[in-house]
Amino acid sequence: MVAKHVIFLGAPGVGKGTQAQRLAQLMDLPHVSTGDMLRASVQSGSEIGLRAAAVMESGALVGDEIIIGIVAERLLLPDAAAGVVFDGFPRTIHQANALDNLVSAHRDQITAVLHINLSDEEIVERLSGRRVCSKCGAIYHIRYHAPAVNEVCDICGGVLLQREDDQPAVIRKRLAVYQAETAPLIAYYHDRPAYHLVSGEGEADEVFSRIVEAVGVVR
Repeated sequence: MVAKHVIFLGAPGVGKGTQAQRLAQLMDLPHVSTGDMLRASVQSGSEIGLRAAAVMESGALVGDEIIIGIVAERLLLPDAAAGVVFDGFPRTIHQANALDNLVSAHRDQITAVLHINLSDEEIVERLSGRRVCSKCGAIYHIRYHAPAVNEVCDICGGVLLQREDDQPAVIRKRLAVYQAETAPLIAYYHDRPAYHLVSGEGEADEVFSRIVEAVGVVR
């Protein structure tokens, strides 16, 4: 069986995680995020997992070599035989090259690279509008999912707060980092037949319909 993998690209706040989960469910493929892979590898006690655990315990960032090793380990699991939907990987050109090598070694394919595109201003509005209840952790949005009473949780009456990383200035810094470090992946994949530019404008269902059309999956 030839495994058919899907990659999601896009800046923070475009909805990659949500859309990747939905597509994975529709295609009956595992949804694979970098964080989940790291945790699973550490819990497994594998050699690469132990190395990752040591790095994380030291407070350092896990480097490409370990991340690539964990991805290679993940693709050997039985549930990845038909393919996976990657969420948050690859993040760098080096990781993308390594994934190409892994895929070709297994004679698998990257059948879709879905680049969800959204303007920086819309991303800032989406992320900065998020509010979190200080008591129960419920999440709201001042534009898309506002509470009945301004800044008060509908569930427990707790005060709704804006997280520090949802401040507009912080969001713009995150976008700048993305442009510098991750956006070159767009150029890396852009000329491949598998690459699809998908507008992230509108409601989540609208975006998902565009993704399904791009991938050619029947619902």
